Amino acid sequence: MPTVKFTYALKRFFPALKDTELQVASLPEVLDNVDAIYPGLRSYVLDEQGAVRKHVNIFIDGEMIKDRKDLSDAFRNDSEIYIMQALSGG
Repeated sequence: MPTVKFTYALKRFFPALKDTELQVASLPEVLDNVDAIYPGLRSYVLDEQGAVRKHVNIFIDGEMIKDRKDLSDAFRNDSEIYIMQALSGG
């Protein structure tokens, strides 16, 4: 099963976040399942059109996803999917 991991910065908004194994076949399923466990996370990650928000990045096995609109990037059963809040500052 793919493992979904989260940055520590997201715990500010979702304190119960932890690495989560899910039996899913697509990124939209990942976000639906994660939202069922951590309500509100899907709407934090995706905008009103279902695309990844500008302040969020998703990586699959260390590579940033290419399809931020339809979330069609593929992953394997043993993949690590990393959801992170993009940080900026100066």
